[in-house]
Amino acid sequence: MLGTALLAASRSRRVRAVVTKSPVTRKVVTRFIAGDDVHAAVDTTRRLTSGGFAVTLDHLGEDTLDRAQAEATRDAYLTLIKQLADQGLATRAEASLKLSAMGQALPGDGEALAADNAAAICAAAADAGMTVTLDMEDHTTVDSTLSILAELRKDHPTVGVALQAMLYRTEADCRDLATTGSRVRLVKGAYAEPKSVAHPAKSDVDRAYARCLGILMAGLGYPMIGSHDPRMISIAQALATQHGKGQDDFEFQMLYGIRPSAQEQLRSQGSRVRIYVPYGDDWYGYFMRRLAERPANVGFLLRSLVTK
Repeated sequence: MLGTALLAASRSRRVRAVVTKSPVTRKVVTRFIAGDDVHAAVDTTRRLTSGGFAVTLDHLGEDTLDRAQAEATRDAYLTLIKQLADQGLATRAEASLKLSAMGQALPGDGEALAADNAAAICAAAADAGMTVTLDMEDHTTVDSTLSILAELRKDHPTVGVALQAMLYRTEADCRDLATTGSRVRLVKGAYAEPKSVAHPAKSDVDRAYARCLGILMAGLGYPMIGSHDPRMISIAQALATQHGKGQDDFEFQMLYGIRPSAQEQLRSQGSRVRIYVPYGDDWYGYFMRRLAERPANVGFLLRSLVTK
């Protein structure tokens, strides 16, 4: 119930205004967000990569209905890529793109605009030696996102995509995408979805995640396991062994600021670990989804409020 309420709040302008103006909330946000600007993103990338991790960087923002803002988001990624390349950090980094921030939802030609903006980022990333992965958003965007992915892969075959195990359709999508060289980040899902399209119970989502892992590990692609769940991590490792995948044939992806000891443990065992690093000042939606995913995060916030 708490998670559902927080996900609903993530789309509320009124709650956004209250939360984003609180200086105490802002202190807690720094646990999950690298910082407000590209300099913070680059500094965090340098620190994490020097410690043996790879990173994927998300310039925060979503659901834009303004063409100028969509283009500004594109330009922010281009600036990020250039700075990473200039400082020799690009080859251990990736860009994570939300197509809704690229203009996907604009009326009329929004999908084409998002595809063009993403293509510009993919081209710059390729020149710098970086990869790109498309984040997946709520279920209404899946077909559009996969359509744009197919177009991008014509020129940039390494472009990855996230799939959400909570959606009923995802097992079929995994089968379609478990092809040679296909990079797929599997996550459980962090959006409030109707029962008509998504598993309503956490236990059902867990089982669906395990089934999707089996499909991806049995396929010819490059699975990216986006989970902090120890059980899912163990299942992924067992499936990798079963299907003859070595440490270089898949990777774990974990969120910045969440279970850093587990991240370090996996890295020390020889696994590839990539940290999902969000940055920027439009952090509200991302922050609320992190609170919804794990009650302990809410407790962390409440303790900060009490001990102000």
